[in-house]
Amino acid sequence: MSGKYLEATDSNFQAEILESDKVALVDFWAAWCGPCKMLAPVIEQLAVDYDGKAVIAKVDVDDNPATAAKYGIRSIPSLLIFKNGEVVDQMLGAMPKNMIAKKLDTYLG
Repeated sequence: MSGKYLEATDSNFQAEILESDKVALVDFWAAWCGPCKMLAPVIEQLAVDYDGKAVIAKVDVDDNPATAAKYGIRSIPSLLIFKNGEVVDQMLGAMPKNMIAKKLDTYLG
């Protein structure tokens, strides 16, 4: 699975994100969301760049409403950074890769 983001779901979120020993960046998105489509290649590139260092995941809010509701996702794209099972940071909207990477780097190490 190297270089590929994780498809996080209501059923695997606990194990893959909350119980991970790595920092996780989770992109909450939907197929009908224009800015989400713009952000998709950035997420894919981050998955390559952070392979082995962090979990890069996407949650389709239409298919996984429980997880989206749990974290109060009201607008998408929403990017949440998790560390030790807790949300430590949050970004709203399509952002440039360097800004996302800079935030993610703050929690690595």
